[in-house]
Amino acid sequence: MAQTFQASRISGNGNAIFPDKLIVDDNKVTYYKAHLIGHEETNIMRSNIGSVSLKSGVLFADIIIETNGGQITVINGFNKSDAKQIIRLLS
Repeated sequence: MAQTFQASRISGNGNAIFPDKLIVDDNKVTYYKAHLIGHEETNIMRSNIGSVSLKSGVLFADIIIETNGGQITVINGFNKSDAKQIIRLLS
């Protein structure tokens, strides 16, 4: 079953209009970054995830996913409870 997490609109980092979105399912992690025109989508197979870390600020947290191949994806602006849940799901 897929779980969807959306970054806070007040976290900054371009999330005010188009907040980052992360979808975690049994096989992959999908990261959506919307833009004024179009969006970027990054799919990472769970078997390819080398490490997942959390960078926590005063109010919000960022998720950093590194693949076995060295690709680093940073998803900004989640509330801390969502970020901790994402880490638990991916660890």
